[in-house]
Amino acid sequence: MTSFLDSGIYTWGIVPLLIFIARIFDVSLDTLRIIFINRNIRFTATLVGFFQVLIWLLVIRQIFQQLDNPLCFLAYAAGFATGNYIGIMIENKISIGKVIIRAITRVEAAELVTFLRSKGFSITVVDANGMTGSVQIIFMIVERRDIEYVVKLIKEHNPKAFYSIEDVRFVSEMIVPNYLPATPRWTNFISKIRRRV
Repeated sequence: MTSFLDSGIYTWGIVPLLIFIARIFDVSLDTLRIIFINRNIRFTATLVGFFQVLIWLLVIRQIFQQLDNPLCFLAYAAGFATGNYIGIMIENKISIGKVIIRAITRVEAAELVTFLRSKGFSITVVDANGMTGSVQIIFMIVERRDIEYVVKLIKEHNPKAFYSIEDVRFVSEMIVPNYLPATPRWTNFISKIRRRV
């Protein structure tokens, strides 16, 4: 066993690979921790932060033991970059939080508004003037998991509508729509954790 730990395969192959993988986990968790903090999900952010820093300490320990191995530094940097990418992918999958969707239409938006309200979405419509004339601005607050569905409806009913999406940190009151897409398992898991806090 000792001879294997001293071998070139372990030093130049396995150690950098382990650092790369551990760094992916570390940075992915850190990305999620920041997202949870921004969404005010305190308990989950604390739990994720604990494991994130634990993995980071193990990685740093290996780095300091391999200061003469440049592959470890490359693995550390590559793991950091990959971890950011994977962390964002995970966040998109779990779809935590709420967003405000703002749609600006150049034509009458009554059909779109009526349809969205029939699905239970709370809609606010404001008449306004744009560069090309009269427009209507539609405001709605929806769960992040509903973004794709709502954008699809906007495009179907008003293909030329301009829309923007912004994160919402806190909502005092929200109407739950009749349309409830399949909730990701991660969202269910996090909701259960939050109810226990």
